[in-house]
Amino acid sequence: MNDIEVIQHKLEQAIEQLEARFLEREELIRILLLGLMAGENALLVGPPGTAKSQLARAVAQLFDGGRWFDYLLTRFTTPDEMFGPVSLRQLKLDHYVRQTDGYLPSAEFAFLDEIFKANSAILNALLSILNERIFFNGQDKQQTPLRFLIAASNELPEDNEQLEALYDRFLIRYEVEYMKQMSSYERMFQLTDEPLAPVLSLSHIDIVRNASVKVVLPETLIYMLYQLKTAMEEKEFRLSDRRWRKIGQVWQTSAALNGRTEANVWDTVFTPHMLWDLPEDYTTLHDLFQQAFQETLKAETERELPLRRYDRIAKHWLAQEDALHAFQFKKEIGARLSQEEQLKAKANLEECKLELEETARELQGKLVQWLQREKDLPGYIRNRNFLVLQTAHYAVKYTHLRIQGERTLQSLQGLYRTLFDRELPGIEYDYTL
Repeated sequence: MNDIEVIQHKLEQAIEQLEARFLEREELIRILLLGLMAGENALLVGPPGTAKSQLARAVAQLFDGGRWFDYLLTRFTTPDEMFGPVSLRQLKLDHYVRQTDGYLPSAEFAFLDEIFKANSAILNALLSILNERIFFNGQDKQQTPLRFLIAASNELPEDNEQLEALYDRFLIRYEVEYMKQMSSYERMFQLTDEPLAPVLSLSHIDIVRNASVKVVLPETLIYMLYQLKTAMEEKEFRLSDRRWRKIGQVWQTSAALNGRTEANVWDTVFTPHMLWDLPEDYTTLHDLFQQAFQETLKAETERELPLRRYDRIAKHWLAQEDALHAFQFKKEIGARLSQEEQLKAKANLEECKLELEETARELQGKLVQWLQREKDLPGYIRNRNFLVLQTAHYAVKYTHLRIQGERTLQSLQGLYRTLFDRELPGIEYDYTL
């Protein structure tokens, strides 16, 4: 196995451990691991007692050797508590320097609870740590080793410019709710508190990030991003340019994790959790994303099932149906036509006949191949992105494409029957499958 295949296997082990410990958190677990590999910060919003801090700590435990820092912030929290005390020895030399060892600037993994309650002195230092991974220690710029920071809050910031700047630095947002299923409550009392076994290393993160830089974002995904941006702005949702760029980088990371050098539509599935500012907007934004997803999926499958070309051919000849049918009718009743009109109409009709037959046969062949794939669409989707959940739900999107193709085939058959008064030869497609 190559490095990426090894990392995939270890991530699957990590997911299995986390899912056994944190019930009804399957999607969140995958999003956090993807965000970690992409170097993005995550914000968990939800009431107390939803295991936010436990999950953050457990994710860090999966990595062998990473230093951990966590803190509950209040408006009285001082910079010393977060970034380390001022060095008295350096202060005697007129140098204002903090001893950061053991504090946030020296940690690889961090969890900050109630982050929006921090005061301005802490917020200003956090902004550069979260975005550039830099801590301004006196006159020095200290590069922090921070790989992943998870923050939590019971409430979102009010209209405060400083808090908005901090909020914008959390690309991944997830609303964590209490468990809902009876089976989860039954299993809850059997859960262990033993630390998780480390299965990953910091070097694995570096391998994925180095690979993600080389991943190409194809034109279809760039258009999808712009299409989504436009649809959101029509409904008065706006994201900063920084967040759009980071969304694209997460897609690149997903592709790298799946061993690809080009991103595809399946790398975008967790995007709705990167779009909202208020949890109540998630449903609307999710719907907008699904529309863009379906259009992009259709565009990406054009080589395998070129629906747009087939549909264009069908519409072209349907637009000429009246003229072609009129020529047939005039010919049957013996109406007089000039030689030029006859030759032109006859050639057009022959072209129509040949193109309808050729297109219908090709489309039928593509649909039969598509039906073969549908026998194991969940497996096919998982091969595209091993992190995808609810593969059966996404399989329906492929079925929708096949149904569009069947409608086009029926249009071609119907037009052929109307114009030539017989069934389209060579077409024996079973629409009941």
